[in-house]
Order: sequence, then structure tokens, then C-alpha cells
Amino acid sequence: MDTNLPRTSQPRIVIIGCGFAGLRLAKDLADAPVQVVVIDRNNYHNFQPLLYQVATGALEADSIAYPIRKIFAGQPNFFYRMADVQRVDPATNTLTTNIGDIRYDHLVVATGSLTNFFGLTSIEQNAMQIKSVPNALNLRSYLFQNFEKAILTEDPAQRQALMNVVVVGGGPTGVEICGSLAEMRKDVLPKDYPELDLKQMEIYLVESGGEVLGPMSKDSQVQAKRYLEEMGIHVRLNTQAKHFDDGKLYYSDTEFIRTENLIWAAGVNGAALEGLPEAAVARNKRVNVDTVNRVVGFQNVYAIGDVANMVTDEMPRGYPMLAPVAIQQAEQLADNFQRLLRGETLRPFKYTNKGSMAIVGRNRAVVDLPGNKHFGGFFGWLTWLFVHLMTLVGFRNKVVTLVGWAISYFSSDKALRLIIRPYKRNDFKSDKGLATAIHNAATPEYNPAVPAPDAAVVGG
Repeated sequence: MDTNLPRTSQPRIVIIGCGFAGLRLAKDLADAPVQVVVIDRNNYHNFQPLLYQVATGALEADSIAYPIRKIFAGQPNFFYRMADVQRVDPATNTLTTNIGDIRYDHLVVATGSLTNFFGLTSIEQNAMQIKSVPNALNLRSYLFQNFEKAILTEDPAQRQALMNVVVVGGGPTGVEICGSLAEMRKDVLPKDYPELDLKQMEIYLVESGGEVLGPMSKDSQVQAKRYLEEMGIHVRLNTQAKHFDDGKLYYSDTEFIRTENLIWAAGVNGAALEGLPEAAVARNKRVNVDTVNRVVGFQNVYAIGDVANMVTDEMPRGYPMLAPVAIQQAEQLADNFQRLLRGETLRPFKYTNKGSMAIVGRNRAVVDLPGNKHFGGFFGWLTWLFVHLMTLVGFRNKVVTLVGWAISYFSSDKALRLIIRPYKRNDFKSDKGLATAIHNAATPEYNPAVPAPDAAVVGG
């Protein structure tokens, strides 16, 4: 079965994943004499950089998601299939999916990344994560459910655990969600929960390294840390999360932070495709590619974006797992497909660094530009807003997001505090795997971490 895809004389390029990389590649192939087939388990493109705002009630989920079929409406060479890809058989140029087999002439793996828990089983089973829209909605419900519980409990220690939030990982996601939570504690929660003393709510950012925003400049790291501390966030650097149990996050054998709200934003693995040989997959589950993004050992299989591990003299550890890298690799691969069809030599990928940025809170952001240029504060905040607004897919999403930001800015309020889909964190201790199965099914991007022989305990 070929899932009713039309058979033509044109070569078929199958793209697995419609994130930043897959989306840009499919759009850039609109005028190419090929059949473009995109496979994704979701029927929407998810703008991951704003997931934390969905989790904290600043934006609704449909503000950052856009239907795949609507994005490509009017592109005659485009076809979409909603499916889970189970494995690839390179020998027969076939993908096995839950809706049937799909053959390809050229395959592009753009599956992105999965959460890496570094072998910390208790954290993997009980922490919340923000890798998908369902994750963000689960986290939003869980936070507000715990505040409802805090009102009811008479145990001060339990109330403290229900109110405290610990975010593990000092990268952009960890910094941004901490800032958003601090603003919610200041402007939103006191109005909704006047019965609680919100001064007792503690927000911790736990990072195993010596700084936040590790990949950014020293100026940005120092400024971001200062912003966080000004907002009342406890920044714990050089601190390793080790174990999470019974409402306690342990960072040593005896020392712990009391919390029922643990958010894991500490690391990612590549989402490698089952069926590729071991030599093609790096230890961090990224797929090894050459300088034209071709998977090592293959002529018609490519990988782009977070899942692609391109090691060069300039990047001995591979290119960073960032949206600009994914987009530029997709653009280069689209051009190379055109060259391939014309019988021309393929051009190697060269990354142009246009800068990086992170937002901490209202009027607080840090921006690094090429040439060691740095700025922050209000103008950094405006820059962050503009870049992310322009990168959103769809005119409606841009307008809805802009209006939502404007209302939040001028009213200091986040109206999306609805527990529409209650979330229950299952007890993993004594149910013989039932809760694990439910958790896996409820979170498509869930990544069962397999401890490596020399896996280190980390916090960022």
C-alpha cells in the first residue's frame, strides 16, 4: 500500500517532520519538478519558541500552531500524510508507517529533537517538559491545579511544595519560562488566589554549569542572571539535579528543594529514525551527515535541522540545535535538489550566524549580534518580539499573538487560566507499567532515556 499517493514520473522527495526545517524545505521545493510528500504525526506546524507562553497562560495553543494543509494550499506538487513513521528500509527505499508503507526516491529526515533526561529515571517519569503543544497544555493545567490544591491543604510543607516551581536547565527555554512564571506570580496569581501568601512561592532555576544562557556572550549571561534575580528567582548555578521523589528535588544525597512542580528544560537528543545503521547515528541520537546534509553511507537519504549531526573543522561538535541552522540547511538542501536534477555539483552547507537572543520578562531581553555586539533591556525586548512575531506562520497567528501580547503588556494580566483538560501525573511506583504506557501515549514527543554506561548527572 502506498497511502493513495499519486504515481508520477517525477522523483518523490519524502520529508519526515514539519518543523522549521521540513516546512522550509517543502516550501522551497514548490517550483521543483518533484513530488513533495510531508509526513508528520500532527496536522499542524508548531512554533516551539513560544510554547512556554502557552504553558504560562500568555497565549492560546492555536496562536502558535498552524494547519499544515493550509500552509501548502495551492502548491500542486505537495502532499501530506498524517502518520507515525516506525522505521526506514534503505534497501527498498521504503518507510513503514502506521498507515502503510510509503516509497521514496529521496528521503529527508527532519524529525527534530527529543527531551534528554540523562538517565535520571525518577525525573524522567515525574517531571514536566515543554517540547510540544500537548506538553505545554499539560503543564498549564498542572500548575493551576496545584494552586487549587494549595488552597485546600492545611499542611504548610505540602502547601509550599504545591506552590514552588523548579526549572532545571539554564538555556533559553529555562530562562524564559522562569521569567514568565515570575511575572505571573507578581501580577496574576495574587488576584486569583488572595487566600494564599504568594510571597511564599519560590521559583528556582537549577543549572549544572557556571552560567545561564551558555551559548550566548558573557555580557548576555551576566545581564540575564541579573534580570532573573531582580525578578525574585533563585538561580542555582553549578547545581546538579539528581533525584525527584515525594515532592522533593534532590541536588545532593541529603539536600533538596521542596516542590511538586518540576519542569525539565535541561537537554535534548536527536530524534533518529529507526532502521538507519548504527554508524549513521551519533551517541546523542543525531544522524551523522556530510557537508551537503547527506546521511553517511547513503546517496538518497538526507537529514536536516536538530536531528542532523554535521561535524566540520569549524564545528567539531556539530552545528547547534537552533531554528536558524535548521532553516538555512533546508534552504541549501532545496537548492541542492535543484542542482541534482540538473546534474550539477552539490554545494556544501555554510551557516551564517545572524545572532541569538533570549527574553527574560517585560522590557527585559538580551541580544547578541555578529561582531561581538550585544544589547538588552527594552530594545532587546522589542527586537525579540519583532523577530518572533515575523517568524510565526500565518497572518492570523501574527495578529492574534500581537493582540495577546498587547493586552498582557498594558493590563499585566494573562487571561488563559482555564483548566480545560485536567492533567494527572500518574504514580509510576507500583502500577506495573500502566502509568508509563499512559504517559507515553499522552505525550507524543516523550523520550524514554536509556542511561549510557558513563552517563553523568547534569542539571543543564
